[in-house]
Amino acid sequence: MLNFSISNQEQPKSFELPEIPWEKVVGRLEKVALEIKSFDARLEASGLAAGWQSRCDMNEAVRSLLLDGYLVDIGDLVLHDAGMDVRSPTHELTRAASALRARRAAMVRKAPWPISYDGLAALRGIGPLKPDEPKAKGKRKVDPDDEEAYPAFANDADPWEAHFAEIDALLDRTDKVLAGETPLPKSRSHLVYDPDRDEAENEDAWLDMVKRVSHWPAVAAAAVAWDAWLDLNLYTRQPWLGLIMAASILRARGLTSHLLPLAAGFKQSKFRPQGREGILEKLQGFCQVLEEAVEIANKDLERLILARELMNRVADKCRSNSRLRELVNLFLSRPLVTVPLGAKLLKVTPKAVDLMLLQLGGALPRELTGRRRYRAWGIV
Repeated sequence: MLNFSISNQEQPKSFELPEIPWEKVVGRLEKVALEIKSFDARLEASGLAAGWQSRCDMNEAVRSLLLDGYLVDIGDLVLHDAGMDVRSPTHELTRAASALRARRAAMVRKAPWPISYDGLAALRGIGPLKPDEPKAKGKRKVDPDDEEAYPAFANDADPWEAHFAEIDALLDRTDKVLAGETPLPKSRSHLVYDPDRDEAENEDAWLDMVKRVSHWPAVAAAAVAWDAWLDLNLYTRQPWLGLIMAASILRARGLTSHLLPLAAGFKQSKFRPQGREGILEKLQGFCQVLEEAVEIANKDLERLILARELMNRVADKCRSNSRLRELVNLFLSRPLVTVPLGAKLLKVTPKAVDLMLLQLGGALPRELTGRRRYRAWGIV
């Protein structure tokens, strides 16, 4: 079981790693790892990795909000992501969009990046997704009559003296801040955040724990990291980050090159952490979550493979400049597709999308709404 251990107030918070009975769980850990590797290899061989990941991210965003007690329609999220909202976005829809951005951000850069300080900041939406690159400065002529075009102190008799005075003033302000005479401004409102909780300290403790279990089996390391995340109650306004970080650890350890649908696996499984379970029960429960997630991922991949085969039979008979193949790829990368959505993303007219839908005939994915005014199709 994970516990806090603080020797004195000056040392940072840290976790005591649990004593795991490896002889009781190593068999199941290996079995789950092989299932994940097998699915990952199958997904790469299918050529549907990008489409599957896109669909998975959108579905996971909705499921993450459902686990938190909020209901979001997948169609609203798809339209909101494309900038085609049919109504004003609700609070729940905005949170689902944040969860979707977090999953996409975790896939932007290489695997170890999400489990770092910069990665956590980017996933929370307060940091850049890509490293800052110096911008090339264009050359322009300087107006000799413009005083502001020249550097500061350029016209002084002794510009170095002014520079040194500015540095001395900066050092003086720094000394006052370190001595506690000048308090640092607080950018977080106490009406929203608990002033007694130090999220930076908890974040340091979690990242330190992840580093210390880096030599453990990948599944066990992800399970302990997720349990520590729940114990620390990190980022209460973004509860979906815990499962995203667990999936990122599996990706960083090379077990998979994608983000598994852990929210769907957790929703399907019977494991619900209460905080009083032993480490063996926690590991077994996390393995159950992974098994359900891999099963759901395999079923979705099978549906995509079958739908692609049926739609490609029609698309292969079309002329070379037809946009039907692009519509097929759109169906493979979105949970649902509407006529206005297809027209915007494919950059064609709505009438052209209607004609392509008729052209698919029996290979057309299932209609989801059953209404005439608002029609949507998707692979389910």
